[in-house]
Amino acid sequence: MLWIALYTLQGPPATDIYLAGLHVARGRVTVDAPVNVTSRPGYDNQPFFLPDGRAFLYTSIREDSQADIYRYDIDKKTSVRLTTTRESEYSPTPLPNGKGFSVIRVEADSTQRLWAFDADGSQPRLVLDSIKPVGYHAWGDDHTLVLFVLGAPPTLQIADARSAAARGEVIATNVGRSLQRIPGREAVSFQQRDSVAGNWLEAVDVRSHRVTKLVKTPPGADFFVWTPNGIVLTASGTTLYQWDPQSKGEWEPVADLAPAGVANVTRLAVSPHGDRLAIVAIPAPH
Repeated sequence: MLWIALYTLQGPPATDIYLAGLHVARGRVTVDAPVNVTSRPGYDNQPFFLPDGRAFLYTSIREDSQADIYRYDIDKKTSVRLTTTRESEYSPTPLPNGKGFSVIRVEADSTQRLWAFDADGSQPRLVLDSIKPVGYHAWGDDHTLVLFVLGAPPTLQIADARSAAARGEVIATNVGRSLQRIPGREAVSFQQRDSVAGNWLEAVDVRSHRVTKLVKTPPGADFFVWTPNGIVLTASGTTLYQWDPQSKGEWEPVADLAPAGVANVTRLAVSPHGDRLAIVAIPAPH
C-alpha cells in the first residue's frame, strides 16, 4: 500500500508479485530466478506469507476497482478471493494467534483503521477504534501493534490491541512505511528518515519502547524484510541488497533482478522457513 488517500485520485500503480527460491549459506544470500505468479494488468501487491509458508495473502484490485484480499497457494499456483466487500482492504497480515488476518480498511467515509477477518475472509471486526488514519502495521507480539499513522509528518505509534479504544503512543516521527517484526525479538524495525543525517534502519522494542539505530539504508531503498536467521534484505531499483547485523558491515548487493523482467522493486516478503522470497515489482515495458 502506498498513500491510500491518493489512490482514489490517481489510481495505484500496476504491480506484479514474483516468487523466487531463497538460500542462505555462511551469511550470504542467493536467490533463484523469480517467476511472475500474478501476471495480469493491474495492482497485485503486499504479499505476506502464512505461518506454514505454503501460501501468501496479498492485495489485489480488479474490475470492480475495490481492493480485496486474496490467498495464493504456492503448490497449486492458484489464487482464491477472501474478501468481497464494499470497502477496500490493504496490507493483509496474519494474526498472532493464527486464526485470521488483520488489514488496513478504507471505510465508506474514507476513514483508514485497523480491522481483522477470520482466515476465510469472514467476520470483519474493528481492532482499533480511535487510531486513524493508519497506513501500515506490524504485530510486535501477541497483542502489541506498531503502526504507521498518516500525517505531516507520519508517525510511528504503539498500541495495545486488547482494547479497541486504545490510544497510540508516538515513538518517532517522519518514518518510512516499512514495519517488520524482527526474528527472535519482540521488536519491530522501521526506517527513520532524515534529510540531513540520512535515513537509518532502526528498531523499537515493543515492551520498553526503546529505539536503537541499526544501519544507514541504501539510497532509494524504503522497504526492508528479515530472514529467519536475522539477515535484512532490501531493494533499490532492480538491485537486491543484504545486511548482516552479525558482521556489522555494509550493505552488499545480492542480485540484479532486471533479467526477470522488472523495472523497479517496491516490496519484499520472506517466508517463515526462509526458503522463498516474494518480490513486488513494476513490470518492465515490453
